[in-house]
Amino acid sequence: MKYEWIDNYLLNKKGVTKDLKIEWNWIRYQIGGKMFAAICLDSDGEPHYITLKLNPDEGEFLRQQFDDIIPGYYMNKTHWNSINPDGEVPDDLLKEMLDKSYQLVLSSFSRKKQEEILS
Repeated sequence: MKYEWIDNYLLNKKGVTKDLKIEWNWIRYQIGGKMFAAICLDSDGEPHYITLKLNPDEGEFLRQQFDDIIPGYYMNKTHWNSINPDGEVPDDLLKEMLDKSYQLVLSSFSRKKQEEILS
């Protein structure tokens, strides 16, 4: 996988937890129990896609700009996007997308819950 930094990057965000959903063979990154990103593994345990949530308009725009960004793999195609882990999406753009996914899910919680997560 080209984006070897992704695990440390996501785990350094406040309130993030990581698990392996064995049934899906996905490494999931969650905040407050809600997934905001995942590394979808193939049958050999190698990254197949990086999946994250974005505003629908932004996701659609990025899918038009990059062949390596597609509608969410096994997810709601409107809100989720999947990125080829060996593709040509620049690191800075992927970091920005991961940040937005984190913020999008965090903002879905009440203010009180957000404070609990971030403290």
